[in-house]
Amino acid sequence: MRGAGRGKTAPAGTLRRSNFCMEPCVLRNKVTLFTISIAFLFVRSASSQTSPLPGQGTAGGANRAIATPTAPATEELPKRLFFIIPNHRSHPSLSESKPLRVKEKFALSARDSFDPGNFALVGMFAGVGQLTNSVRSYGQGAEGYAKYYGAAYGDLMIGNVMTESVFPSLFHQDPRYFRRGSGSTWSRLGYAMGQIFVTHGDNRKTQVNFSELAGNATAVAISNAYNPARRTAADAAAKFGLQLGLDMAGNVMKEFVPDIYRKFSHKHSSGPSHH
Repeated sequence: MRGAGRGKTAPAGTLRRSNFCMEPCVLRNKVTLFTISIAFLFVRSASSQTSPLPGQGTAGGANRAIATPTAPATEELPKRLFFIIPNHRSHPSLSESKPLRVKEKFALSARDSFDPGNFALVGMFAGVGQLTNSVRSYGQGAEGYAKYYGAAYGDLMIGNVMTESVFPSLFHQDPRYFRRGSGSTWSRLGYAMGQIFVTHGDNRKTQVNFSELAGNATAVAISNAYNPARRTAADAAAKFGLQLGLDMAGNVMKEFVPDIYRKFSHKHSSGPSHH
């Protein structure tokens, strides 16, 4: 639609550059929806092993859970989800946690940014970008892939720093995800997705998640500055929405994957022993 106003004589390359993110964005949107769907299907059975607390099976319980995560304080959470996705931001209990100091927030974003699993994830996104030729000036081959990789890693690291350290420090908010850990599958799913928009301050009170929203918006703006492809406001808005969707999928996995691990670990330990 935007290309129509530029005239029919506009070079094909111009149209492709202005819509550079469409193919990889569509693919990554499908990956996001697929991740949420798979997590939800797996955890319907996993969450049934956790008894809901009083009132959490109702809509009112779901609303209260947004401000009061109830996972066991002694729960040990995996450092990586599915052995690759970093999980340093998860914490089992809000009530048993202590506010992070500024240097601890920056240390958290550093752990997420330099986790070995992220290098593999960035490699996958770089491959998708090169496969779809999303930024034509990067080219193909090893040199082109290196450019895609550098840009993808830059996006990831800047996003981590903005949402986990810079803006949480400015707004005095806690960048961690506090698991609810109990209740119905639907209420926990709503809680996980809602944490993109609602978070907890250093004072432990519920607040609008300015760190997530402003942090990702700033990261997108910085990305536009170093990306050679021309981006419109609509492209930036699409990338902002995509990043929120990916973070939402990450929250869903943080909420449910420990249950999946626990379920399969229980099955393994309770199985017949062989001598």
